[in-house]
Amino acid sequence: MKIGGKIRHRPDGTLLPQIALPVFGYKSHIAIDRRFGFIRESAVTSASQADARMLPRLVPTQNTSSEVWADSAYRSRKNEKWLSAKILVSRIQRRKPQGRPMPQHVARANAGKSAIRAAVEHVLTHQKNRFGLFIRTIGLARAEAKLTLANLAYNFERLIFHERASARE
Repeated sequence: MKIGGKIRHRPDGTLLPQIALPVFGYKSHIAIDRRFGFIRESAVTSASQADARMLPRLVPTQNTSSEVWADSAYRSRKNEKWLSAKILVSRIQRRKPQGRPMPQHVARANAGKSAIRAAVEHVLTHQKNRFGLFIRTIGLARAEAKLTLANLAYNFERLIFHERASARE
């Protein structure tokens, strides 16, 4: 629920009730191929669900890389243990310690990870800007359908890009 707007008062000074609007939010989780930029795995969740719970679903079983790059929201003890069990190297960004400054070595490591992780952000930005992607649906199934189609369209664009690049060679 989103409660907002201008706070209004009655003539006697008491507060008027505020209007609560239902708001539906969704998150698009994607795993991309670092070499070609194709979306390999995707998932859609409600905005209230923790990102960390989605990591095992996003890392494909046929993953050819031994490294997993992700946003700090995907870091948890459970995920770190899961990655170790799968013999995968965690390149998940680290969070800033609460109430303290970020240690310099962690900030440098996060900066290096950000350069690689930016490829995922480019996909999401491309979908928003080029496709005009904006989810205005009620229901997870509808949001998932819309995002799946956007992911498919993005992969077709990447395929055309690679086909043209190989034709020039």
